[in-house]
Amino acid sequence: MAISTANAPELTAEQVQHILVKPLEAASVFLSAGPRIFDTDGSPVRVPKLGAPTNPAWYGENELIADQDVDFNEVTLLPSTIKSVKSLTRFSNELARQSVVSLDAAIKDRLVTDVAAKLDTAFIAGTGDSGTTPKGILNYTGAQEITAVGAPGLDAILDAWGKLLAANVNTASTKWLMGPETFVALRKVKQATGSNGYVLTPDPTQDGVFRLFGSQVIITNRIPVTGTTTKTTQAVLADFSQIAVARDQAPTVKILDQTFGDYDQQAIRVTARYDAAPLNAEAVVVLKGITV
Repeated sequence: MAISTANAPELTAEQVQHILVKPLEAASVFLSAGPRIFDTDGSPVRVPKLGAPTNPAWYGENELIADQDVDFNEVTLLPSTIKSVKSLTRFSNELARQSVVSLDAAIKDRLVTDVAAKLDTAFIAGTGDSGTTPKGILNYTGAQEITAVGAPGLDAILDAWGKLLAANVNTASTKWLMGPETFVALRKVKQATGSNGYVLTPDPTQDGVFRLFGSQVIITNRIPVTGTTTKTTQAVLADFSQIAVARDQAPTVKILDQTFGDYDQQAIRVTARYDAAPLNAEAVVVLKGITV
């Protein structure tokens, strides 16, 4: 029997994975950057992490090995206070019947795009709203900072690398997050005043992937730009393997074919619940006060 709104008004978990969860992971710039994703049944996720390092020592044969206590901390994700991202999209039955292009596919694509944008806004610039929404990477407590950067320049880029390397990061999973204005300004840096030669050669975009000193640059408009005459923004260099994302494995996509029957309308309701936090805040360097 074919699946329809009559016999399956709420999509199965497998269907939700296909039309929402996996496409969302690909559409979100933050989720696709490579954080560690932990699936949960909706309960809080407690991710253990080592605190202070232990102190191994050299011992000879038959010498007593001193025991040590390991200092464990943990990161808690998806506490009960975290809200869900929800969306309700209504459409008329006439539109559903008359659409040349499959309406459900178009709505699915629109919902994935919109939910991804909402998640990215929170994951990148969110304030946490007193623990009810995810805190963004720009606002992680304990992250390293470079302040008052001014006009984008390569010195600040290298300073950020210096801070990050001191935190013993995995350079293979290190990526930049910056706005298009910042990347274009860096790309325009010339070898000398009046020169047409760019400092960043070869072209950092030549293979179709934006890069700075070997690391991928993820360009997003979810990083706020403030000010009118003088505009300021921020950028981030981070080892995304040291960022954890908790994903509630009970998202829903429900087709409401009766609720708005008085208007001869249907609706699609989507709910999804996510949280994010750093496992090692020092693996994140935020460049602040960039003028563009």
